[in-house]
Amino acid sequence: MHKYIIFWAVFLSVSLPSNAQQASRQKTVRQGICGTVVEKKGNMMPSVGPASARTNGAAVIREVLIFPLLNSSQVDAGENGFIASVRGVKPLKTVKSDKNGRFCVRMPVGKYTLMVREPKGLYANLSDSQNNIFPVSVQKNRQSTVTVEISHSAVF
Repeated sequence: MHKYIIFWAVFLSVSLPSNAQQASRQKTVRQGICGTVVEKKGNMMPSVGPASARTNGAAVIREVLIFPLLNSSQVDAGENGFIASVRGVKPLKTVKSDKNGRFCVRMPVGKYTLMVREPKGLYANLSDSQNNIFPVSVQKNRQSTVTVEISHSAVF
């Protein structure tokens, strides 16, 4: 009998910390949008030479705005790829990326547009075949992962 008590005591002491770790992981966003914001500057043209000379961009702190899905026909374009106006549409959520460029936000199931706030205005450099601006879909109990590239100061 004493052996069984020792067995269960050891078993529980080993298994409880892993359950606690799983519980802390579950506090992360299970349904929403997570990603990284990177900025590309300068010459990004393909070139001969070591690949290490080229960069995938530097992680940056930026405000990320999440709108209902917007089409290019619903916004006013500005200069150099900036968006001058979203015609009164309010962001559903706004989140700031950290020093590593990472952000994560819970969102209900749906389709959204992501933009970043730059000094010259709102910026998004992706669209789909229907001209939806930086479209991101959130599915039930899924995390959508994106990379937001700020490339208005880069040459390709």
